[in-house]
Amino acid sequence: FGLSNRFNVQFPAGLVSRIAPEEFKATVLRINAVLKKTLPVNVKWLFCGCVCCCCTLGCSLWPVICLSKRTQHTLNKLLEWENSHLYHKLGLHWRLSKQQCDSNSMMEYVLLIEFIPKTPIYRPD
Repeated sequence: FGLSNRFNVQFPAGLVSRIAPEEFKATVLRINAVLKKTLPVNVKWLFCGCVCCCCTLGCSLWPVICLSKRTQHTLNKLLEWENSHLYHKLGLHWRLSKQQCDSNSMMEYVLLIEFIPKTPIYRPD
């Protein structure tokens, strides 16, 4: 369903002087821990759903869809917490976004780090 099983912890060059590499790595490791915990259960349900798909007319895939949505919701909550406690203060915003793969027409989820423009507080009204 487009979710990766883990994200790369390599520090991107575009974030140099914005955040510390240790903070970036800690955030990605927290995200990877959530994926490591939830994806094996999703794979088991996907396998069971595919085996029973003909007998249930596709209804056996609903648990997989619900678990995938729950994983996405958990990741969004984690990113929301990280943003509010650290990254918004640094002018960054992390979010989970769906993008099309380069090699084929499938969709995948990626982590996007957006720069928040600073508001000019010294500009007169």
